[in-house]
Amino acid sequence: MPAPADEALLVRQARRGDLEAYDELVRRHQERIYATIYHMTANHEDANDLAQESFIKAFQALKSFKGGSSFYTWLYRIAVNKTINFLKQRKNRIHMSLNDLDFKAEHDPDLMALISDKTPRREASLAELQEKLNAALLKLSEPHRLVVVLHDVQGQSHEEIAKIMDCNIGTVRSRLFYARQQLQALLSDYLK
Repeated sequence: MPAPADEALLVRQARRGDLEAYDELVRRHQERIYATIYHMTANHEDANDLAQESFIKAFQALKSFKGGSSFYTWLYRIAVNKTINFLKQRKNRIHMSLNDLDFKAEHDPDLMALISDKTPRREASLAELQEKLNAALLKLSEPHRLVVVLHDVQGQSHEEIAKIMDCNIGTVRSRLFYARQQLQALLSDYLK
């Protein structure tokens, strides 16, 4: 995570019209923004479009950023709101792929060991688990799916999620608890 002072300077420069400063802010946050949107939409093209639209909207609204929260929290809120509005408009949902659960997954030694041990049986089990997880995640409401993605996939703290979702920490905790219970129930047959 970049130093807040460094980021605050980039924000000030971007607010004065410095496109290079804004490009640096985008570079710092684009992977996490994209990954969050992707896990909400289940579609790479939609995620690319929504991420790009979010960065454009944030640039246009930069003058209204007061600095009450971190820049990336403010940016996440824009991206999440855009995505939720998009999902409300798109009623027919498609299969969700979690192939790249997180951009940093390739650096997880446990996951790499699991993936690199390519036995047909393991590949079939992973594919089946992914399919079950996809189906279970799509059965969650958008706020519950979002809190699981932000906390369990992106590693956000309860405090940051509360800022992003514009709710209190208790709501985040209860949504996460409820979402995990739902996922456990939906996956219970597979996990036995």
